[in-house]
Amino acid sequence: MRHEVLLSEGVSGGYDTVSFDTLHRRAEGLPPQTPLEMPLQDWNVCESVPLRSETAPRHIALRRFLLIAATLVLALTGGFEMLRAAAPGGFTAGELLLVALFVPLFAWIGFGFLTALAGFARLIAGARDFNLVAETVPEGRTAILVPVYNEDVSAVFGRIRAMALSLAREGRARDFDIFVLSDSSAENGRAEYAAFLSLRATLAPRLFYRRREQNIERKPGNIADWVRRFGGAYDYMLVLDADSLMDGRTMARMAATMDANPGVGLIQTVPDVINASTLFARWQQFSGRLYGPVATAGMIWWSGSEATFWGHNAIIRTRAFAESCGLAALPGAAPFGGAIMSHDMVEAGLLRRRGWAVHMVAAPGSTEEFPPSIVDFAKRDRRWCQGNLQHLRILGSAGFHWVNRLQLLMGGSAYLTSPLWLLLIVAGVVHHVTQGAGIAPAPWLLGFTLALLFGPKLLGLVWTLIDRRRRAALGGVRRIAASVLVDVPLSALVAPLMMLTQTLNLADILMGRSSGWSPQRRETDGIALAEALRHYRPHVLLGAVMLGFAAAGLGSSLWLLPVAVGLVLSPWIEMLTARQSALAALFRVADRPVLAASASAPVPLRAQHSALAA
Repeated sequence: MRHEVLLSEGVSGGYDTVSFDTLHRRAEGLPPQTPLEMPLQDWNVCESVPLRSETAPRHIALRRFLLIAATLVLALTGGFEMLRAAAPGGFTAGELLLVALFVPLFAWIGFGFLTALAGFARLIAGARDFNLVAETVPEGRTAILVPVYNEDVSAVFGRIRAMALSLAREGRARDFDIFVLSDSSAENGRAEYAAFLSLRATLAPRLFYRRREQNIERKPGNIADWVRRFGGAYDYMLVLDADSLMDGRTMARMAATMDANPGVGLIQTVPDVINASTLFARWQQFSGRLYGPVATAGMIWWSGSEATFWGHNAIIRTRAFAESCGLAALPGAAPFGGAIMSHDMVEAGLLRRRGWAVHMVAAPGSTEEFPPSIVDFAKRDRRWCQGNLQHLRILGSAGFHWVNRLQLLMGGSAYLTSPLWLLLIVAGVVHHVTQGAGIAPAPWLLGFTLALLFGPKLLGLVWTLIDRRRRAALGGVRRIAASVLVDVPLSALVAPLMMLTQTLNLADILMGRSSGWSPQRRETDGIALAEALRHYRPHVLLGAVMLGFAAAGLGSSLWLLPVAVGLVLSPWIEMLTARQSALAALFRVADRPVLAASASAPVPLRAQHSALAA
């Protein structure tokens, strides 16, 4: 048996199973082991340590106080108006339930709006808190870690080649080593090893490959295995995902920034989405580029040195990670016990409780890809849901900074908002049917709610329109406007679909069904009607019931109709947005390279900055 993997420019490599089994078993292609102890952390015993060096902005406490106080004011204002509207005739149990559901949801959207507003103000003012240093000559050694799990081999090694060439052009190849850390099956492992053998002799940064026989504790176990075996030789580790792509200059600046800030344990970049080939993925790519900067600036504004970690496209001080982030399993069985699935936010909190600062930066040249369809996104989202629910069990752990506890709470409660929205809709219909009328707050509350929901989008749009370079990168005013006209109705249609999907996923997890760990589908071109109906049959049924209520005049037709229409159309929305032909019909593609070497890579490593619609 023989495998060949096309890498680039006609270069291919072959091997037989004997060479793979013998050479890889002997750890050929790996450096000498430099063990680093990584003890498991005790959730119940640990005193928090002050920051090792002050890197947070001054007055960060005041920023956080203002954000939280303003959120509470918004929530209470909306809640009092709902109570005022329900007060005539006395309060019924149904009305009190509606108010109790409305207030936390109003607070949630208010917090998001205020974060975006703070980010918008920071961008307008041109202020900076923590940024990468301009110097690009790092002193420490950095390992680039690329964990893979049954991925497309040509695509993964194409990205590795592009990053390696970019580092070489910056003259920084000797400062970085690249490790492919595989948790793939034996069959995929053979193809990966063939690609590794063919590529390693052509690269200036050293390339290493390791495959685990047992996929213990998923990605965090994969990273921890590397730390314990090889981490002692490296000052920093730059953790990527299989679909991540980073510019060599950005990687060098990240390492140099760690050199310059010895008290910083982790720097998280905010990756841009690239290479979208379906309507759904390009929609997310466009939304991230248009609306993302204000939200990112807002998060940086209030998180300071207690920022979070997203698990990829981040550089970490290796010894700090080893001493702080050994993840002990939670008591009990999955889905709420066992190995921690959403490890990243927890690791950020563990670093901070030992005094290491964690920062987020908006750095150019940090990119990733996005799932090609709503179904593929929902599968990944289900794993995040289970992992984030585990965070609720860690809230009371010893030593965490209160901001990290807030982030863990927000991560876990984010998946509770969907069932709360659904319950609010159902409770409103039931109250209308049983009482003959619904709560009628003043019209300003409806307008205020819509302003909070769409305000972050409007702020992102305004910031783009006043920034000449960003405006040109997205195709100019006319194309941006046309794209927004696609984005807004599509968002309204997909929101009910995602609401019910997340609610069903949550119910499934609460019944004890673990998400497991299956390979991600990175590419697709359409989904068959049978598959779409299989995923969205409950959505269609619930939407039909809501349409029936709306047609009969039961409940608020204004609120029910957009939700009902989105649910009924769920299978067809899925089919349309998963097609590349739908993308071609809306987009005029204007590719711009992320890396100068991307044109010679075996996969289309490009940043598509064009707007949604032609």
